[in-house]
Amino acid sequence: MCFFTKQSKEAVELERRFNAQFIQKEKHQPKSILNGFEHPKTPIICSYNPTEIQLGEWGLIPSWAKESSFQKNTLNAQVETLKEKASFKEVYRQRCLVIADGFYEWQWLDEKGRKKQKYLIKSKEAEIFSFAGLWSIWLNPLNQEKKLTYTIITTKANELMEKIHNHKKRMPVILEKSNEIKWIKNLPLQSNSVELMAEEVD
Repeated sequence: MCFFTKQSKEAVELERRFNAQFIQKEKHQPKSILNGFEHPKTPIICSYNPTEIQLGEWGLIPSWAKESSFQKNTLNAQVETLKEKASFKEVYRQRCLVIADGFYEWQWLDEKGRKKQKYLIKSKEAEIFSFAGLWSIWLNPLNQEKKLTYTIITTKANELMEKIHNHKKRMPVILEKSNEIKWIKNLPLQSNSVELMAEEVD
């Protein structure tokens, strides 16, 4: 799965990379590690306006959810079941790019995962890349506040990630630059295979 990411680039770097305007850039806080379970607001580009970078809250909240605590269940969405899961089937066409420059996984060093090695995984091809994601706008029934939320889509691990994420053998869907616009416009993707590299971290 993918619960910890890295987004350490400044707003101006993201604007240059995606040729888009960063909305509320003064609220952008680059971090070397983002914990999905804390539901941070991170830069995303939504299908309804691909010329803008917005801050979305990690953990998709479906429109029918009664409270925001639901989002602890929706940090990730398995690509194989997007059209079946109640949390995602209404929004599987609401696509977004989740901007990052790395993500973290832990390799199990024993059968029960008591000993683990942490890895930072990055793209070999680009300092800044994007995960495939879905977005949703949730209206809080208590105060009518609108909240932009998202999930990161996962798939079966590739050869490298099978060795690192050797328990569940999953990984986030990382888009080649040429496929980013195709993804958010719901167009067929070209062959998508981003070469990754991993480094051990403390």
